[in-house]
Amino acid sequence: MNPAIAAAVTGPIRGGHVSLFAGADVCAEAGLRLRPGAPTVRFTDDVWHFAGVEGLPVQMSDTVTRLDFSTISDPRWRLVAKEYLFARLAPRHEQVAVLPHAYRVPLTLWSCSRRLAETVRWLNWLGAQQVASLGEVTQDHCDRYLAQRRLRRDHTAAVIGTLDESVARVTAAVIIELAHYGGLFSADRYHEHFTPWNGRSSSQVAGMRPPAQNKTPVLDQQILQPMLAASLYMIKTLGLHVTALARQVRQRRRDETGLPETRISIECLARVLRHHTDTGLPLEAARDVDVRTRLVQGWDPHDPLLRVSFGALAREAGVNRLRADLLATARPAIIDTLRRVGVEKPWGRRAEPVSRADSPASTPWTQPLDERDVRDLVGYLHTACLLVTATATGMRESELMELRTGCRRTTRHGPDLVRYRLISKVIKGQPLGGIDDEWVVVEQVDQAVAMAEQLNSGAGTNALVFGRFAFDMRYGKFRDWVNGPAAGRLGLAPIPEGVVTMRMLRRTLAVEMAYRPGGLLATKIALKHVTVATTEGYAARPGGAQAKLLAEIGEHETERNLQLVLTEFRNYQNGVMPAGPGAHELIEFFDTVDGDLTEHASTAPNVIASDQHVRNLLSKRAQVLHLGAANYCWFTDPSRALCLKLAGTPTADKPLAGMCDSARCPQATHHPCHRPVWADALNNTTVFLGSLGRTHKTEQARLQTERDRAQRVLTAIDAAASTNEGNR
Repeated sequence: MNPAIAAAVTGPIRGGHVSLFAGADVCAEAGLRLRPGAPTVRFTDDVWHFAGVEGLPVQMSDTVTRLDFSTISDPRWRLVAKEYLFARLAPRHEQVAVLPHAYRVPLTLWSCSRRLAETVRWLNWLGAQQVASLGEVTQDHCDRYLAQRRLRRDHTAAVIGTLDESVARVTAAVIIELAHYGGLFSADRYHEHFTPWNGRSSSQVAGMRPPAQNKTPVLDQQILQPMLAASLYMIKTLGLHVTALARQVRQRRRDETGLPETRISIECLARVLRHHTDTGLPLEAARDVDVRTRLVQGWDPHDPLLRVSFGALAREAGVNRLRADLLATARPAIIDTLRRVGVEKPWGRRAEPVSRADSPASTPWTQPLDERDVRDLVGYLHTACLLVTATATGMRESELMELRTGCRRTTRHGPDLVRYRLISKVIKGQPLGGIDDEWVVVEQVDQAVAMAEQLNSGAGTNALVFGRFAFDMRYGKFRDWVNGPAAGRLGLAPIPEGVVTMRMLRRTLAVEMAYRPGGLLATKIALKHVTVATTEGYAARPGGAQAKLLAEIGEHETERNLQLVLTEFRNYQNGVMPAGPGAHELIEFFDTVDGDLTEHASTAPNVIASDQHVRNLLSKRAQVLHLGAANYCWFTDPSRALCLKLAGTPTADKPLAGMCDSARCPQATHHPCHRPVWADALNNTTVFLGSLGRTHKTEQARLQTERDRAQRVLTAIDAAASTNEGNR
């Protein structure tokens, strides 16, 4: 071994605890650029604050950029933690690079923050166990601490479950890496012959295995549909009303700043009260929070003036507040006015009518509100914009936070052809600061972001559209409002209880696009439009963020197709045959697969063919399956595809679902799962035919042709089913 390396690894602890990195500029050594004039981070500081680093993502809060070593109780171990984190941030430092087990890739600030948190827990736990030096640490300490760290506890420290394996992995990684970097530590270190868990990796110690599939669950449709419907309704129907009301509130707040504190006479206040009496204008109600404060201060709950805003009376009189003695004198007059005109919240009086969400009937868009109510309503609208954007684009939380005012781009390709794009940054897996990227989106997303920009109109140019947000809190408040009386009055359906996360929204979009093409993602958003937008985003930037989403969708489509083909093969084995022009060809394929399985059973009679074996035989056919609204398209030969012939593109590599005529295409099949669609088509066409007058002969002929086709398909599906029943 090189003598320098050997000395670094096994050399004695330096007297006086003078670190190898004493006086080092952490930012310079780690290659972190600072904004002009921002302070740097010195190794000797007990708190490393990286807030001045250039290119920090919006998602990175102060708790991440602030590494506080002072919470480690033992000063020696505080220095150990600094040296460890410095080495992980600056792996190219000359003292770090010579260590044989040192990592060569620097940790991100995210990871450093998490590593420090686990280091603090580990070292302070050792101190509580009366461990005087790291040299006394044994494998028993490591095992006991990891077992305790795995436990999930509530606010009372009671055990309520276990933490995710990823927590155990980071915990084990810190314990192991303190051994790897021991040669750098000037104050204390493990015994030179001690290696935690005998050299096993942190993933092995935590028991982690490569995930067989994405563990993020899909959002339940019972939650997705009312959530997205409420969000779209808020943006389209209530958005302009809310933004106008918010502007009025802001303007009045600005006007109030200039009001003087000049004393007024009882006569002046009497004129204000007389104006209310003459016009019938109700007195302004105090804010709910002010009413609660008055009750805490000892007001009588039955006091008639409990809910009257004295601040509003002062503003109407031209001053910013009323003196207590004046209020006492004027109390009888105020009560008399109150009895005549009543009291009401000031904002949203005589609100304009809007259509309800559940019927064509109209209703005022809001009941009267106070200033706090308006502020809350703005927050709900902002959350609605966020939900629509996240759900229909699949953008990650970090990418949504990077959206800024002016991020929308619109390209018009014709009178009715507009492309909408969003400009943001990809943060995940990218260097600090991320990389610029763009998302092709649907019109509803463009409208949502435009509405969010209006809500931030006072923040100036280049302001964050959504900013850094705590999604759980925002979604919880939004759901409570939708489930409350205000939204119920507008006809919005309540949102059931259930967990909703940004990751779930992205995964739901991917699965919806893979499993339900041509259907609806949720109320009013056409899934095929979302699919087209995502595909365009991939084509425009093949290496961009939408390409990753499209790859995830492709994985789900592959699994979906395999499962569908396997289901139809099992139906075939049970005597349930397909119908349609391509049925004969599909049955021949299933005959071949069944023959292979029979041959397999004869050569290995004691071995039952597994589902995976069957899936392998069906995989080639699954690759050519495309879902239609009322059929399966087996796109084995483009030259035979009717849709491509009609479009004049016989060499295309995908079918044109919009031109599909599955009743005539030789590669289309109909199955029992498609029967409800054709039955609905038959019933609807019959109703339309019956409603047409005698003069609509052309329309009657067209509808009669569609009705006959639907009837033929239904008859074929039913005939196949009855034949199969008779053969059993």
